[in-house]
Amino acid sequence: MSLYSISDAQLAFGHVALLDHADFSLEAGERVGLIGRNGAGKSSLLKIVAGLTKPDDGLVTRQSELTTVYVPQEPEFDLDASVFEVVASGLTDARALLDEYEEVVHALADTPEGAAHDALLARMNTLQSSLDLHDAWNWRTRVATTLDQIGLNGDARSGSLSGGMKKRVALARALVVQPDVLLLDEPTNHLDFDGIRWLEDLLVTLRTGLLFITHDRAFLDRVATRIVELDRGRLLSYPGNFSAYQTRKAQQLEVEMVEAAKFDKLLAQEEVWIRKGVEARRTRSVGRIARLVEMRNERAERRNVQGNVRLDVGQGEKSGKIVAELTDVTKRYGERTIVDNFTATVMRGDKIGFVGPNGAGKTTLLKLILGEIQPDAGRVRSGTNIQVAYFDQMRAQLDLDKSLADTISPGSEWVEVNGVKKHVMSYLGDFLFAPERARSPVQSLSGGERNRLLLARLFARPANVLVLDEPTNDLDIPTLELLEELLTDYDGTVLLVSHDRAFLDNVVTSVFAAEGAGKWREYVGGFSDWQIQRERSEQIAQDAARQSAKEAAPKEDAPKDSAAGRNAQRTVKLSFKDQRELDALPGKIAALEAEQKSISAQLEDGSIYAKDAKEGSRLSERHAAIDEELLVALERWEELEAKRK
Repeated sequence: MSLYSISDAQLAFGHVALLDHADFSLEAGERVGLIGRNGAGKSSLLKIVAGLTKPDDGLVTRQSELTTVYVPQEPEFDLDASVFEVVASGLTDARALLDEYEEVVHALADTPEGAAHDALLARMNTLQSSLDLHDAWNWRTRVATTLDQIGLNGDARSGSLSGGMKKRVALARALVVQPDVLLLDEPTNHLDFDGIRWLEDLLVTLRTGLLFITHDRAFLDRVATRIVELDRGRLLSYPGNFSAYQTRKAQQLEVEMVEAAKFDKLLAQEEVWIRKGVEARRTRSVGRIARLVEMRNERAERRNVQGNVRLDVGQGEKSGKIVAELTDVTKRYGERTIVDNFTATVMRGDKIGFVGPNGAGKTTLLKLILGEIQPDAGRVRSGTNIQVAYFDQMRAQLDLDKSLADTISPGSEWVEVNGVKKHVMSYLGDFLFAPERARSPVQSLSGGERNRLLLARLFARPANVLVLDEPTNDLDIPTLELLEELLTDYDGTVLLVSHDRAFLDNVVTSVFAAEGAGKWREYVGGFSDWQIQRERSEQIAQDAARQSAKEAAPKEDAPKDSAAGRNAQRTVKLSFKDQRELDALPGKIAALEAEQKSISAQLEDGSIYAKDAKEGSRLSERHAAIDEELLVALERWEELEAKRK
């Protein structure tokens, strides 16, 4: 049975139908990725499932005692409270039950036997059952365990945390409830690459039903077991991850085009027939006329493929061959070194991605390259004839009180792109802004629409260097794919900061990567190439360190690998039993890690829940149990090693 289902749902804002007789269900253990255009109604659907809003019409069915937790895009909590207090606030209801239980117990002790005593006793029994059901007795332990699982310091002040850490706190507050259904709206926002990988690893091992909204295609590929697309009010379901969805969607559109062409041909023939002269009227049948009317109605209601953004960037004159040359550049803020002795050359036509954790200094390095700030040491030489167009992730370039038309072309009704003049209304239409919205203020737009407007403003100006600081935030997948095509074909230079791994892979030709302590290094290729090269470099460094340690170690009479060598390393501090346990621990740990890896692969696929829900739950519990066993084994290993030394 489904955890949650909604049938024939309808929801509209004004004349726009966000849900048009839509059906949706969520099974136990499923991880459903919800995708669709900006403004299609994805967040509205998430709120309906969360019980925060209701559809205008439709049948909603949910399992009894179903616990659902919703984590919005921008979670809110008391910034002056500690992390422990914020996470514990997820258990407000359970804690209230416990407080009431304690009050009833005290009242019961002071109340003589009688009707009031019996009523209190009955209430105490009811509360005890509820506390048992919600496991509220040990709420402090649950909070501490969740904080440890997510890697948070419970004593830290919430307001002092970065955006990525605040996202972790919000997720911990949701998970401590142990929900049956977890709802996430853009969970990767504000997370860097390490944070996104951590979240992926966490979600694929959860036993809860999961429904999430994201435009991160790599995240969808790793986490989702089913894709649901919200398309003009209808919910279309595709089993598998995002790559499987793309294949099925392409096949579906191809079939629809063929069927539509056949239908249009038949309709045209029938229209010719109905318009024949008087002499043919005797041959007309009532049934055929009725069918024609039905075909006309069907054609009028056909759901044609929705229009897409039309992107075209204004090409400036060619810049010099060298855009920027950095030689031994160093930049510090106080005692912190952001860039340390970095040397690189940016050539015309390069497409460079800047990667690293939040706060590593990606934007600072960008500004050094552009000459907006000066280095503390070293030299930056800028190229000739540089025309820069800058996309700011904070959207600071947008005046919220200005209209869309004035933002694109202040004081004029025309825009010139690559020598072609366009009316500002037509140009805004290329970015899916209706003419009636052209005079609306910028502040009336959603986050995704503001990003689209910023792109429209950016591309309306001739440039030979595009600087894009997190351009993918809030953009829907079709617009992302078109932006990728545009940047790939762009003749100028692209400097790109993004946490969208698929976007980086599809656009950039090299990567400037932060490696800690202000050190930066250039890698050839995209994000995946950087990961492979980084892992190889780390492996080589580890091998070299081991070799150096081996050469520096004093030589012994007996080889360490021999029985005599092993005996020589032992001390009398370890008993025979302890030594046998120590010798067995590496094999035990390796076996546990192999078992956990095998279970992770089965859980990540997600099909196990559809085939056998009980087996899926058992594997998930075993995965969590292995974590505990590994922790115990590693602690015991350290303890025995310390005794031996």
